[in-house]
Amino acid sequence: MTSAILLSATLLLAGADTVRPQPVMIEYPALEQTVKQAMKAEADSVPVVPGAPTAAPAETKSIVLSRQQCIDIALQDNPTIKVADMEIRRMDLSKLETRAALFPSVDFSGAYQRSLALQTISMNMGGQTQSIKMGSDNTWNFGFSATVPLFAPTLWKSLKISDTQILASYETARASRLNLVDQVNQAYYALMLAKASYEVLEANYELAKYNADIYSKQFSFGTATEYDVLRSQVAVTNLEPELLEAQIAIDRCRLQLRVLMGIADDIVIDPDVTLKDMERDMYDYVARIDRSLSGNTDLRSLDIQAEMADRTVELRKWAFLPTLGASLNINWNALSNGNALKNQQFHPYSVLGFQLSIPLFQGGSRYYGLKQAEVQSKEIRLQRENLVNALNMQVDLAVENINKEVRQISSSAEGVRQAEKARSIMQKSFEIGAGSFLSLRDSEVAEVTAKLTYYQAIYNYLISTSALDLLLGREEELRNIGYSFPINQPKK
Repeated sequence: MTSAILLSATLLLAGADTVRPQPVMIEYPALEQTVKQAMKAEADSVPVVPGAPTAAPAETKSIVLSRQQCIDIALQDNPTIKVADMEIRRMDLSKLETRAALFPSVDFSGAYQRSLALQTISMNMGGQTQSIKMGSDNTWNFGFSATVPLFAPTLWKSLKISDTQILASYETARASRLNLVDQVNQAYYALMLAKASYEVLEANYELAKYNADIYSKQFSFGTATEYDVLRSQVAVTNLEPELLEAQIAIDRCRLQLRVLMGIADDIVIDPDVTLKDMERDMYDYVARIDRSLSGNTDLRSLDIQAEMADRTVELRKWAFLPTLGASLNINWNALSNGNALKNQQFHPYSVLGFQLSIPLFQGGSRYYGLKQAEVQSKEIRLQRENLVNALNMQVDLAVENINKEVRQISSSAEGVRQAEKARSIMQKSFEIGAGSFLSLRDSEVAEVTAKLTYYQAIYNYLISTSALDLLLGREEELRNIGYSFPINQPKK
């Protein structure tokens, strides 16, 4: 049971996605020095004895980071965030590509033709047939052509759709950041739980060794049997695997946190607070929470899809309108015989024209395309209504679970106090010979179980609050470290 409670945090992280633009690259100049400053402070705190040999640098370095610092590093170095930012940049360039169609298109072309045999025309003139060769040996033709759309409604509406696609890319990047913050929170809280569990088991291990020493001393004075000594030593040995599992759990949580932060494997991360410290400021969470769904990433993405569907309907309607374009051609040509590079006389000519295209009939493709876009728009609105109902239910369940976990923390804290008192009484009784070793071990196991249950309850509460923040799309965690999203609400 102890091992199951101890490893619950790492099991929750087993399925976490460890691998999840460049319009504006986010920089954290102060954070880049955090690790170096922490290492330097640790090195400066070690006293140097004159004349003593200098120790070789350790392969691993231990630093203490707050949860906000871990989030800050992850947001800067995680590949998923960089990919999301690059996608924003790609969509921005796609809009510029679409906008380029509004400007004139200018091309230059040139051609040269050499006649191998001139065309011959036979004519009957006065009863005699005469043959005349027509054409020239060399034909040169080059010039410029320019076209520009004067009235292109579908092109203008395409630019509006490009704006909506950029908005969707921003929301995708925002969702990636919120998911990453939640993953870092879970990894950080799991590390805190693993370290707290290790401290509880280590204290129990030291107490078991202390009791084994008491039996050894009593055996040397003839007041205890060899069986009592062996039984106490076996109790110590049985705790060593649990202590080892606790250390493995800490290493796994540190590895998970390092992967999310994208830092080197030779860095040992330790939290700057404990689970017990987190209990002090968490009871007002439900009272101050905003249950508005305006920040939910799924709902915001669906609103953007609805806006894109509405603009697609408008695009389909505008496809029934005519288009008007203008063209200008300026060319030079030359005709000559003999040498192609000598005695050329180029004569310019230019043409200005307009092209009007009126859509009349395409087998009903434009009409059915419009109806299809209207159906899609209605589908998205029904999906949004269903999503809002589902999200409200999830929020209600999450708040209810958080309230239950608060009560569980309170009852677990009382259980820890009673277990500590019972173990202290049995310890004194055992030291004076009034209590049995079996009763003492029962009190120790009860104390360990109570403490692990207490820390597990705090961990469950923290995980639930982080999941609720993710569900509601709360950006406070990111704003606290100095980052603000490029957009907050979908544009209409």
